[in-house]
Amino acid sequence: MTQHLQKLLNGIDVKADWVGLREVDERTTVRFIRDGNPQTNARAKTHGIMVEVLADGQFGYVGTNDMSSAGIQTAAEEAFKQAKMAAKYAVFAFTDQARPKTVGTYVSPHKQVFGNSAPGELNDLLVKGCKALKVSDKVISTNAFAQIVESKHGFVSTNGSDIFQDFLLVTFDLVATAQDGKNINTRSAGGLRGLSRQIGAELFEEEWILNKAVEIGEQADELTTAMECPTGDMDLVLAPDQMMLQIHESVGHALEIDRILGDERNYAGWSFVKLEDFGKLQYGSKLMNATYDPTYPGQFASFNFDDGGLKADKEYLIKEGILVRGLGGKESQIRSGVPGVANFRASSWNRAPIDRMGNINLEPGDSTFEEIISAVEKGVYMEANRSWSIDDYRNKFQFGCEYGKLIENGKLTKTVRNPNYRAISNPFWNKLAMVGNQDTFEMYGTPYCGKGEPNQAIRVGHASPVCLFKDIAVFGGA
Repeated sequence: MTQHLQKLLNGIDVKADWVGLREVDERTTVRFIRDGNPQTNARAKTHGIMVEVLADGQFGYVGTNDMSSAGIQTAAEEAFKQAKMAAKYAVFAFTDQARPKTVGTYVSPHKQVFGNSAPGELNDLLVKGCKALKVSDKVISTNAFAQIVESKHGFVSTNGSDIFQDFLLVTFDLVATAQDGKNINTRSAGGLRGLSRQIGAELFEEEWILNKAVEIGEQADELTTAMECPTGDMDLVLAPDQMMLQIHESVGHALEIDRILGDERNYAGWSFVKLEDFGKLQYGSKLMNATYDPTYPGQFASFNFDDGGLKADKEYLIKEGILVRGLGGKESQIRSGVPGVANFRASSWNRAPIDRMGNINLEPGDSTFEEIISAVEKGVYMEANRSWSIDDYRNKFQFGCEYGKLIENGKLTKTVRNPNYRAISNPFWNKLAMVGNQDTFEMYGTPYCGKGEPNQAIRVGHASPVCLFKDIAVFGGA
């Protein structure tokens, strides 16, 4: 891929200070089964090149699926015009330091490839999954979903970058909805599309999927007769599949430097975090250690280089509760003077990169699950996000979960339905009282993180242990 790109790059004739070509060739396979019947059996392809040009301190972008020499030259000329026009209204002047020279490759880890017979076999397995979800007559609807994305990325530039990255991304879900009278409850495999990772066909192991389907169906059935979640200030224990959403909304988006600079304020919003908070703000308790980790094997947003060519490494965002680093790519780092990470990312060839989350993880602590539960006199344990609401500053939030358990005198007792909680981000994280150990640590992700104008839905990953928060406002749905 990059040899072809290099030939195209060498043929461009514009008087720019720097030129880059980023090619994305992506194929997506989707299988969706509802109530045992196939609903979606689709395969899509997108392939094109984003041409970037630096002139007079500004970057211009033009995406094209005309990948001939003439097509790339035309795109480069238009990008050059954009950069020259933008220079008249510039708030900052860049050099090619914003696009460091980088050479390397990346390949998603996997054990089994998807062969020619995989689509049919996958359909059969998803149908079996739907049948296994139907544990009783109360289960009124079931569905099983699988998405396989094969995505190849190439990047070359006039200052010597040459990068090739080959991604294999899989999303899988099982969902059961059960009804008893007016009481309707839905249970899924880790929240909507939460089982997203870089992996091969080995994910679709039949025994594991059918056992998981039975568990989900039984919990959906169980919720139909469960008591309503109690209301009041009490201890809250969150499972990793809900910590995914908690990290995403109140850490990930809040630390994106382009938000803090105001670039996203008219669409995705600002942040309660200020530039002067870095290195000073007590974001959470001393037990809070949040990292940006694109190196974590198999996580959904793992890679070796971002879309500006910056080498990706694991970095602490919050260490022992102190905010130390932002989610800003090279451009935002230069503009803000705040240390950042390699997270300058685009959703496809027809979008310009912006500051995006990648893998944002909460590092494991020392507590076992049993120790965390036994430390709670009165509280609720919650799994899997069902609903979310957070303000434009990523500050005040209200989240709902699919499944809950009362914790009474150090023991898990009754199942509760409609478990919800609300808080404010900074005080909430400072109430982090216990962090689970490696045995409680689980990895999740989502294909649907939206941001930017025009909108970009991008893949992110989150991993976390089980966590205990003290004295949180919990409430039910009654």
